[in-house]
Amino acid sequence: MKELTPREVVRELDRYIIGQDEAKRAVAIALRNRYRRAKLPEDMREEIYPKNILMIGPTGVGKTEIARRLAKLVDAPFIKVEATKFTEVGYVGRDVESIIRDLTENAVRMVKDEHAARVRTRAQVLAEDRLVTLLLHPPKKPGSGNPLDFLLGKKNEPEPTEEEKVEISRKRGELREQLRRGELEDTELEIEVEESAPQLEVGGASISIGDMMGGMLPKKTKLRHVKVKEARDILIAEESQKLIDEDAVKEEAVRRCEQSGIVFLDEIDKIAGRGGTGSGPDVSREGVQRDILPIVEGSTVNTKYGPVRTDFMLFIGAGAFHVAKVTDLIPELQGRFPVHVQLKSLTQEDFVAILTKTDNAVTRQYAALLEVDKVHLTFEDEALSEIARIAMLSNETGEDIGARRLHAVFEELLEDVSFNAGGDSMPDVYLTITADYVREHLKAAKELDMKRYIL
Repeated sequence: MKELTPREVVRELDRYIIGQDEAKRAVAIALRNRYRRAKLPEDMREEIYPKNILMIGPTGVGKTEIARRLAKLVDAPFIKVEATKFTEVGYVGRDVESIIRDLTENAVRMVKDEHAARVRTRAQVLAEDRLVTLLLHPPKKPGSGNPLDFLLGKKNEPEPTEEEKVEISRKRGELREQLRRGELEDTELEIEVEESAPQLEVGGASISIGDMMGGMLPKKTKLRHVKVKEARDILIAEESQKLIDEDAVKEEAVRRCEQSGIVFLDEIDKIAGRGGTGSGPDVSREGVQRDILPIVEGSTVNTKYGPVRTDFMLFIGAGAFHVAKVTDLIPELQGRFPVHVQLKSLTQEDFVAILTKTDNAVTRQYAALLEVDKVHLTFEDEALSEIARIAMLSNETGEDIGARRLHAVFEELLEDVSFNAGGDSMPDVYLTITADYVREHLKAAKELDMKRYIL
């Protein structure tokens, strides 16, 4: 886990998320407490549990983005799930324990990528040797030769002489030099690859039949016609897989999942009861809460990588709570989210800041996309203010979808430009978006102007 102080965490979050200082401070402290806990003696460490957080605020104000960026900061296993996907045990829907299984899969993938990066240099050397062999001796098609000789391990080719061995070594050296110079990148060859095992859909999750059979099924392979540059990636992945210690990966993934896993439960307000009569849909919502409760409280979930404890995972719940209230959640679940933070609706100034100050600003995204087709966009400050004003008023007069409104506004604003751009014969186009251009191309702006004349 990276040693980031709460101030550094907030500074990093400020690069992508505008406002919501209370929520940023809460998650920054929660993150630092995990680091502090990891430095304590084991007997004390087992007594300290994470303080789960409940974010309350309208959609599109940064709840999910805060959790996602938080996980990236510390390279922690992270999963985002919608609470509405789960139903009470015995009914149609996903089992809540699948949350932890999916989180463990993410952790295994993360650790495996790290281990693959460590052995990549060795894997590249081994893959290069295999490439040279494939170019020098293409694989035979299945079924060729005497099947009895194949079963007995006999080779049809005679043993090469000393002169032939020297010639083969010389050819291998030449091919290796050509590969390193990039002269054979577009050369086609046949390569034997493993076929993926059939998948079975169970409870909304895909399970490999090979895994269910405990690896007893033989692995099937097939010949593929690929270019050298594609074959190299395939062979590097195969060689990396051979060099990786699978048991070490599983142990590290389970440990990281248990100690630093982050589960983001979105739309948690949708499973809150609304003070009903004790029957109907509220009963099912309460059932989902009671099924989620043991996971949040701390339990052991069996996965294909072994048992995984959830006691020390950080759970972040989020919901708009427009209709239901936090107090509509069952008391036991409320108690497991002791830290409540209120996220505010975005203002016009926030929209301007989102368009100008964040590293992933929508203006930069669209400018980069259109630059592929030789359209160079620039935005005047007055245009950005007008876009922010229209986005805010559109949220007020229609459904409030927060910062997501900006994407809808930009799609409409640049529709003509995006449609007409493209083509090899098209010259470079330099377009400056002004406030007048915004008012002319947005329907919302015209509707707002018309309201001035309506009594």
